[in-house]
Amino acid sequence: MFADFEFETLTAPVASFYAALILGAIFGVLAEQTKFCFRRNILGPDRRQAGGVWAMALAVAIIGTQTAVWFGIADFSQHRFHNPQMPVIAIVLGGMLFGAGMVLTRGCASRLTVLSGTGNMRALATLVMFAIFANATLKGPLAQTRLDLAAVTINISRPQEVIVAYGAWIGGALALGLFVLALRSGTAGGISIRAAGIGAVVAAGWVITGYVLYDDFDVIPLESMAFTLTAADSLFWITASSVVGPKFTLGVVAGVIAGAGLAAGLAGRLQWIGFHGPRQMGRYALGAAMMGFGGVTAGGCTVGAGLAGGSTLSLAAALALIAIVIGAKVMNYGLDAIPSFRGYDELNTTLPQQPAE
Repeated sequence: MFADFEFETLTAPVASFYAALILGAIFGVLAEQTKFCFRRNILGPDRRQAGGVWAMALAVAIIGTQTAVWFGIADFSQHRFHNPQMPVIAIVLGGMLFGAGMVLTRGCASRLTVLSGTGNMRALATLVMFAIFANATLKGPLAQTRLDLAAVTINISRPQEVIVAYGAWIGGALALGLFVLALRSGTAGGISIRAAGIGAVVAAGWVITGYVLYDDFDVIPLESMAFTLTAADSLFWITASSVVGPKFTLGVVAGVIAGAGLAAGLAGRLQWIGFHGPRQMGRYALGAAMMGFGGVTAGGCTVGAGLAGGSTLSLAAALALIAIVIGAKVMNYGLDAIPSFRGYDELNTTLPQQPAE
């Protein structure tokens, strides 16, 4: 479809960057306003309301994405989320590492990106460390380990055929259940509407990259909101922008940070925050390393696999999300058993507790 616009100089990859910049900004605004965070959903003191936000976002993402599939606007048959050979060990191990790291850093990659736009230098430093380890796992010294783990697969072609055949019905049933959970969570109406907007952004990403910007002569990847590959690509672009042009992944990170900063600034929530000491910095660095390796190995983060991948009805994405939950629960139990590992900020009760830092 992109060729129909007849742009003389604008290419599909560059157009995808601008599209991602807009989508990312919208996501950043909405995520900052709703405190959108998967960690809160499973471990936070307000996890019932946080779960309602997440359920609403996923429900809308499923409806939007599966509607696009129904009308032939999006096709995931060749996407990695629907690869009939599932690297089960890589997904489970990577997901558990990501979940454990998410607890150590008190926020997943998407939450860290949002907080980076609000003046949280602790989140920004952790995000950079996360990007370094994600890049090392994609293309660097950890890549072979990732490939070795991914070599062990199981065939899931039969259940995926069922999902493809009955995708509209399965997606509809899942969305209905999620809507019920969201409505019963006690989440305020305005927050629920914003959460629905987050889901709509995910569906829009699939439509834009898979249909609006599709070009037979300049093919771009089919992708939507995600924060593992985006962080790695953004770091690589910063160091090699003279040979690598901007694309969708870079636009997501830049847009989310800008959008979150705008929302926080208008609401008076901009605040400089740093590490409280070397012990806390070490904990966050370890968490960032675990998330960077785990996110790439599992095939995505809580948004890339959980929200965007979940909207495609991917079994691999569902397994990754389950593994993330298990890893987070195990790590949280370990921190409860050894309180000194929690870090200065959580031992000092005089400091304000945030959903994610």
